[in-house]
Amino acid sequence: MELQDKFVENVIFSFRKQGEEWLKALPWLLNYCEKKWDLVMKDPYTLSFNYVAPAVRRDGSEVVVKIGLPGQGFNHELDALQTLNPKGIVQLLDAERERGVFLLEKVKPGTMLATVECEEDVCQIAAMVMKRLVAPAEMEKEFPTTKDREDDLARIYEENPTGFGPFSRKTLRRALNVFANMNTTMPASKLLHGDFHHYNILSDGTGSWIAIDPKGLIGEVEYDLIQFLMNCLPEEGAYEIIANRVKQLSHELNLNVKRLLLWGYAHSVLSSAWTVDVKTGEYNRSFSQCVDIFKHLYEKYFGQSIDDFLGKRAP
Repeated sequence: MELQDKFVENVIFSFRKQGEEWLKALPWLLNYCEKKWDLVMKDPYTLSFNYVAPAVRRDGSEVVVKIGLPGQGFNHELDALQTLNPKGIVQLLDAERERGVFLLEKVKPGTMLATVECEEDVCQIAAMVMKRLVAPAEMEKEFPTTKDREDDLARIYEENPTGFGPFSRKTLRRALNVFANMNTTMPASKLLHGDFHHYNILSDGTGSWIAIDPKGLIGEVEYDLIQFLMNCLPEEGAYEIIANRVKQLSHELNLNVKRLLLWGYAHSVLSSAWTVDVKTGEYNRSFSQCVDIFKHLYEKYFGQSIDDFLGKRAP
């Protein structure tokens, strides 16, 4: 069984020895899924961290099989698929927690939002999906929270006294302080997608779009939009693109712009830090540029620096 190189690299980078063992078990898992659901697997899609492939059942219906490492991440995704507003998320047909396998509806034609060129249309579609997706918070299911994201950045800060990747100690501390402030002043929480961006929004062929691959996250909508703001940016002109997205999405979803930009600063530091390869020092430069963009947008909108905001502990 020949696996995509980037997929193998991602799995081993993220899960180390456990990932290696899981990759070895994939052929058996694929065979298991074919027998369990009476289907024939087709060639996989372009893979990132999970094995995802279309399949055809005995009755001719088309479905998608998704296989991931069993454990906390899988459980959160399964719970999110079962709990988010079904109007905005791909339909779950079956699953097994202990083996990390999903059977999902096949979204047809499945065109990614990333392929839409008009930025205004992209933002309008994303806002529509977000409105249909968010659900009341389900705290009893132990979804991760934005406080967990803060704790993750705190760990990075504490373990790297001279900075991390492209970020100085001062930048990490500022982002951590913003996280703490935002979490302690957050209004009513919602159940969010947790990884909302252009590649996780697909066309269903009826003029509607739905989200796929939820991570499940308790927080506020402003936070869940940051990864979307950071994705699919051009090599030049990223500042203008993000500025326009902030303006349009704030209008479409009636967002708190101050909280949106502050979350943008905090999450863009964390999201960029997640991409740092400690062996090579490489990191996602498209993501890391967003840190200064959110900082400058905040200063432009509110006439103060983020450090001034933190000093005043404003809501």
